[in-house]
Formats: sequence, C-alpha cells, structure tokens
Amino acid sequence: MRPPKRPLVRLHVVTGGRAHPSRNVFDLVTLVTAVPTATTTGITPEQRRVLELCRGGPLSVAEVAGHLQLPVSVTKVLLSDLVDSGHLVVRSPASSSQRPSVGLLQEVLDGLRARL
Repeated sequence: MRPPKRPLVRLHVVTGGRAHPSRNVFDLVTLVTAVPTATTTGITPEQRRVLELCRGGPLSVAEVAGHLQLPVSVTKVLLSDLVDSGHLVVRSPASSSQRPSVGLLQEVLDGLRARL
C-alpha cells in the first residue's frame, strides 16, 4: 500500500501562516466567480489556479477545495484573499424564501417521470 501523497508545499505556506480567512462569509455552498477583468499578476500560484477555475463560471467553496485537493479551511483563506484583492466576487446561496416550494419540485419531478 502506498503512503498518501503529500503536497509539495506545506499548507501553512500556502496561506501565509494564517489559519482563518479575513472575512467569514464562506460556507461550503457559497458561490465564487472570477471578476472578468482580474489579472494574475502579483498573486500566488495557488491563487492563480483558483482564479482560473472560477473563470469557467460560479463554483462553490466545496468544489474549489475539491479541484485544488486542499482542505476547505485553506481554500477559504485563499478565497478571502482573492475577494479582498478584487479578483473574485462572492454570492451567497439563495435564501429559503427564494427557493421553490417542495410541492412545485414534486410536480416537476412527477412531470419528468411521466415523460420517461
């Protein structure tokens, strides 16, 4: 059995030694999107990778962490730095008042099943 792969760079180096993001607006389903005019000059390789990922459209914090193969806590620090520098914008998930009702979703599901 192989030992688990270790990252080439220690995680505390990736975050500049910080354990917490500068802003506490991220949960697992918070969506982040790259600002179209954001440049990659002056950012770390990890931040550049996040920016490239988010240029393809909105991604959740969990998705970004999965693509980077980094812990969510480290990913949140990277994301908060990119939001602070104006490279990313954050969109919170829809509130319960904006979501469709369970009844409506059930009707859609029933309609799809009837067509299959």
